Amino acid sequence: MTMKQAERGFTLIELMIVVAIIGILAAIAIPQFASYRVKAYNSAAAADLKTALTTFETFFNDNGVYPNKVDPATGSITLTDGSNTATLATSNNVYIGSKVGTNSQTFGAASKHTSGDIIYQVTSDVPTLAEKNGTKGAKLAKGDIPAAP
Repeated sequence: MTMKQAERGFTLIELMIVVAIIGILAAIAIPQFASYRVKAYNSAAAADLKTALTTFETFFNDNGVYPNKVDPATGSITLTDGSNTATLATSNNVYIGSKVGTNSQTFGAASKHTSGDIIYQVTSDVPTLAEKNGTKGAKLAKGDIPAAP
């Protein structure tokens, strides 16, 4: 056997087939990955609203009233009733807003991640998360917050 015969490599056809297979796998995987990211953003908004619900209920137990309304905000949110305060931290780009009812005895709250596509809502009467379709890329608007019962 000569040295030239031992140095065989891949043919152009074999390389093109491998590139085509990798392209097909990428075409399948990339859209699936994008949907997983949106689900993760929605999960962050849901988790932050559950934390807010706990904070609202703790505030009510300590002070006898729910905190004043919160305009849709993100980051570190200060909850107050005029004299008492509590702080609520949210995940990056998760907006939380709330409304209070008569004499601050009820509340409605909502959350949304700007890259998510679901708005999560909760009220003091129904403390389980409800889902509402939202627009990906949009912030939480005042109209997305449920009225306090």
